[in-house]
Amino acid sequence: MRPQFNFFKNIDKITVLLFFFLVIIGWVNVYAAEINENHRSIFDFSQSYGKQFVWIITAILLITIIFTIDMKFFPAFAYIIFGGVMLLLVGVLLFGTTVNASKSWFHIGPVAIQPAEFAKYATALALARVIYDNKSKSRTFKDLLKPLMIIAIPTLLIFLQNDTGTTLVFAAFFIVLYREGFVPGWIIILGIFGVFLFVLTLLINEFVIIGVLTGLSLIIAFFLRKKTSSVKQLLALMLLINAYVYVVDYAYDEILQPHQKMRIAVLIDESVDQRGAGYNLHQSKIAIGSGGLTGKGFLQGTQTKFSFVPEQGTDFIFCTVGEEWGFVGSVVLIGLFLTLLIRIILLAERQRSVFSRVFGYSLASIIFFHFMVNIGMTIGLVPVIGIPLPMISYGGSSLWAFSVFLFTFLKLDSRRLEFL
Repeated sequence: MRPQFNFFKNIDKITVLLFFFLVIIGWVNVYAAEINENHRSIFDFSQSYGKQFVWIITAILLITIIFTIDMKFFPAFAYIIFGGVMLLLVGVLLFGTTVNASKSWFHIGPVAIQPAEFAKYATALALARVIYDNKSKSRTFKDLLKPLMIIAIPTLLIFLQNDTGTTLVFAAFFIVLYREGFVPGWIIILGIFGVFLFVLTLLINEFVIIGVLTGLSLIIAFFLRKKTSSVKQLLALMLLINAYVYVVDYAYDEILQPHQKMRIAVLIDESVDQRGAGYNLHQSKIAIGSGGLTGKGFLQGTQTKFSFVPEQGTDFIFCTVGEEWGFVGSVVLIGLFLTLLIRIILLAERQRSVFSRVFGYSLASIIFFHFMVNIGMTIGLVPVIGIPLPMISYGGSSLWAFSVFLFTFLKLDSRRLEFL
């Protein structure tokens, strides 16, 4: 007789504890950010912090459902789940509600659902399945086409919703493709260089950059003149980089919308429009900086208490942590996220199934992108693009999606000794 498998015994308890630590920290800080003097109870369901408690309870119910599902369900129904969520993304374009200029929400009575949050989970499932199905040891461009299509479909649909932040999140899946050998390391390096050159082009006149790059290329070509093939490759690369610089300048002037230009301008020079587009970032830095080493204390943040920072319970929740808990509290929160990421990667590496490993790396990549960009935009390292801090920011769709995402992976990990 086959022994009964105990999921609770085999689940990675460290990851579970990290998840609930972050969720509780998030709930407490949503309360601190949104507290109303007339509604001081953290369980007041008319306020965002009371609603967040409901989201947490319902997330636990979703986690319980994940516990009861057979692990074979996830690879078997990966494409169906992906297709269903893609239909929701199409549906929200046709019948959704516009919030903050993005047509990304379904409103069902008092509940608002954002399908784009669940698209990350569905894409991870489909990507894991398509890579699992690829039995070839080679990693040719033809092999790359299906994974790229899986990533491109939700990216395009969310882009059409005018949700730039969530659209950019899907770039995180390229980390997964790199881990699985579909994308060489030089592509990642080239992408980082492209971002650097993009910012440099906005700071310096494009003709100066082109002139400097051309001059350097000609000097290097002179020393490599005996190696004809190397010289040709160098000159071809120079032409491509110069073309990229010109395209960046043209795109910034002619293609980007005014509010997108302003976000970039604020990132480059924080003194730009501090009463308008630069207001959020300026107030965010004041809030975080005023916390000092140990913070002002729980519910004692003046920037937080008087709502100087807009969206402080959602996209700018890190400001509350910085102001009330200070540098120490911020480091603790960052440490928890880094520990969670490292733990997920370690779990992903010990998987015997390609499907589970790819899904685990997808989870780590998405959390990493959210974590880096959300905190980066509150301290002025990246443009303000409006994405939540996982498990911390207020919001049911985000909490539900990350809860299902994480515990699906933990379910797969608990059965790692069984082949799919």
